[in-house]
Amino acid sequence: MSSNPATQDPADPYTRAGVNIEAGNALVRAIAPLARSTRRTGSLGGIGGFGGLFDLKATGYHDPILVAATDGVGTKLRVAIDTGRPDSIGIDVVAMNVNDLVVQGAEPLLFLDYFATGKLDVEVARRVVASVAEGCLQAGCALVGGETAEMPGLYADNDYDLAGFALGAVERENVLPLPTVAVGDIVLGLPSAGAHSTGFSLIRRILADKGLRYDDPAPFESSRSLADVLLTPTLIYVKPALAAARAGLVKAMAHITGGGFLDNIPRVVPDHLSVRLDVRAWPLPPLFGWLAHEANLSALALAKTFNAGIGFVLIAAPDQADALGVALESAGFPAYVIGRVESRVGPDGVVLEGTESWPH
Repeated sequence: MSSNPATQDPADPYTRAGVNIEAGNALVRAIAPLARSTRRTGSLGGIGGFGGLFDLKATGYHDPILVAATDGVGTKLRVAIDTGRPDSIGIDVVAMNVNDLVVQGAEPLLFLDYFATGKLDVEVARRVVASVAEGCLQAGCALVGGETAEMPGLYADNDYDLAGFALGAVERENVLPLPTVAVGDIVLGLPSAGAHSTGFSLIRRILADKGLRYDDPAPFESSRSLADVLLTPTLIYVKPALAAARAGLVKAMAHITGGGFLDNIPRVVPDHLSVRLDVRAWPLPPLFGWLAHEANLSALALAKTFNAGIGFVLIAAPDQADALGVALESAGFPAYVIGRVESRVGPDGVVLEGTESWPH
């Protein structure tokens, strides 16, 4: 018998129950350099301990408020599993968390992932965590640890689940949204890169009803497969959003995820105000026009289900809107002016105009 204590005896009851401890240890060894690549100011130690360590004082905050978020990627995960393409889904899980943090002005500092499966495939898990590390690099946060769980009987052997947790910080006086959001403020939108991680249960149903496969050419973009389009990762908006917040150019921000415009924008606007969006101010990507047509979605349903081409929204005073646009473009994210804040008349926190330009 090997003297290596991590080598499992095939007669061991836990092994026979379907849990491979050595595979888990091999994964830890494989992802350790990935985690090290995300180290930043404040990082302490490495992965493999009982908890990840982070030195908040080293980051230079004076009176910080901690902001936490946890999220997954919904049934987009099913697409990654069914296509055997796990190489970007980790970017999605990071994006879904850090984009939620940054709308409150918070800088993402650390990230932890949770990966659960029926039978651990070390290479698949390594590829997933590699994409998590890539997302952390894009967001500027450290991957300080996580959990890998092998749970036979709960998940099918080839299935896996993925979720994440992010922690960020913002100086107390810079927490967003500001209470100064007012009538006449300008709304800017940053383009999305597709469906991001929202609406995939409906997308998958449409594909099933149409008899489409993921390797088929996209009906609305024949030069790419449906898998290529649908697995395009969620954009990480941390760089432009932090640049805007730290420059004092923004009053409020919203990440356009589940619930679309109609549910997410009202979360950062006072109840006595609403936002009027002109949907003609940005191009509706072909993906969304096709989905709206195939599912017979009204304009309101489209705006409540998907991001419709705008993944992130920022609200600024009229005299700072131009400077905000320049700051966003300098950070690599050209923005559209998509609307204004107005007094609320009626129950709706978001009013859409120009929807006749969208497919019906």
